[in-house]
Amino acid sequence: MAVTQQEIENRLWDAADELRVAIPEAQYSSVVFPLMFWKYLSDTWEHRHQEFLDDNEGLDGLSAEEAHEIEYRDYQSFEIPFIYPGTVQQRRASWPSILATITQPGLGKRVRASLQAIETANPDKFSRLFGSMTWTSEEVLSGEVLAAVMQTMDRAPKMHEGNMSHDVLGGAYEYLLKRFSDGSGTRAGQFFTPREVVELIVEVLAPKSYESVYDPTCGSGGMLIASANLLKAHGGRGYTLRLYGQEAVADTAGVARMNLFMHNLTQFQVEVGDTLKDPRFKKSDGSIAQFDVIIANPPYSLKWKPWSPKDPRAIGGVAPQSSADWAFVQHMIASMDPKKGRAGVVLPNGVLFRSGQEGSIRQRVLDDDLLEAVIGLPANLFYNTTIPTCILVFRARGTKSGERKHGVLFIDASKRFIKAKNRNVLTDADIFDTVAAYHVSIDADGATIDEDGEGGLATRFVSLTEIAANGYDLNVSRYIKQAAAEKADLPTLIEAYNLARAKRQKTEQHMLAVLADAGIKGFDE
Repeated sequence: MAVTQQEIENRLWDAADELRVAIPEAQYSSVVFPLMFWKYLSDTWEHRHQEFLDDNEGLDGLSAEEAHEIEYRDYQSFEIPFIYPGTVQQRRASWPSILATITQPGLGKRVRASLQAIETANPDKFSRLFGSMTWTSEEVLSGEVLAAVMQTMDRAPKMHEGNMSHDVLGGAYEYLLKRFSDGSGTRAGQFFTPREVVELIVEVLAPKSYESVYDPTCGSGGMLIASANLLKAHGGRGYTLRLYGQEAVADTAGVARMNLFMHNLTQFQVEVGDTLKDPRFKKSDGSIAQFDVIIANPPYSLKWKPWSPKDPRAIGGVAPQSSADWAFVQHMIASMDPKKGRAGVVLPNGVLFRSGQEGSIRQRVLDDDLLEAVIGLPANLFYNTTIPTCILVFRARGTKSGERKHGVLFIDASKRFIKAKNRNVLTDADIFDTVAAYHVSIDADGATIDEDGEGGLATRFVSLTEIAANGYDLNVSRYIKQAAAEKADLPTLIEAYNLARAKRQKTEQHMLAVLADAGIKGFDE
């Protein structure tokens, strides 16, 4: 009988819930994801090991070395070695082997030794995969609680391809990510971007088979995974994408690597480090590596140590120390492939109009005609902030389509959402309509498109000349609401003026009468 999505999700959440007596919910992920992935690896290894034994019953004459060579050549794609080899404590670093010892002291130490042994035995695949593993310390998580989590998780169905698809397994991982974020807010929200926002950006950028996709602040890897999933949903080959990510927090980078593996995506590289200070993806000559698609939701208004003005990424200047928003944009622009590179980034609305150094960078980006679209989003979409945000879409220099050159497409989607328990949510219809607005054809003369905004969605293509006249301000409402006001018919404007004038005159007459009764004179009638 096939394992259902809800069945595994319920079992995994039951395991996570065992932690409620020991640590805050914001820290659940640091324990649950390594344990879940360890169980997945162990279940998969045991399943393939049994296949090897079943297929080779008649090969009793093989030496241990010969059997190991055949198994790892034809059946296994990774190794689960032994811990404490050559001692009485020797045992395989697998889930069932350690689970059998949960009543013995030192459970956390054995779990840590097992995870470290797996990392060491598979450096190309699992190096630094499990993060810092501070939770294996008895002082952080008691052996009794760890045993309870493992026992509860062990009731989940076997996590191997013979028992469940990677769609189910990856879906369970995504479920836990969302559940942790819903429950814990800010901390979890720092590495989890709501999936509907991710889907919107990926739909706009439209990755193609065999392209490279890069996320300079990849968090849990959701944007990379969504790129592959969406390509597959559109009939492409998601597994052909080459996925790259960098994440500043080692534990979160581990979450991303596990997430990608759970989704059966193996062509990826996730590095740890500060992208602005120490970008890990570079060409052989030391310059920034370039990719077909760059996608990101960086930390907003991050305080940072500014670059030297000579940094090749610093087009238009250097972003202020108080906010790295435009520095992330500059890094993404430098990372775009010169022939077909495109980038999409989610940022707070302040990037659209803040002056000073940010204004200078914005002017240079616009003068170079790199910005293709600004999409205004609703407020309160994210777990860690309620402020309204926007999506900026960039194209490599000279690669915009002819009708979109020397201008920016503005889309106001700020009213398109439904209210959920903790935040606002974009529906499938909201995403579909916004993507359709992005792909709409623009009149040859650059005419305005749908300023009325039927259905709560308004769009307008604005020339760079008009934007420059407005001091390079990109505030969406400046162009869409202003245009809508100018479109109002003259009789309506005259009627509104007459009504306002009559109301003002009536108010003045009343005021003068009150002043006269009080003996105050000298005001003109």
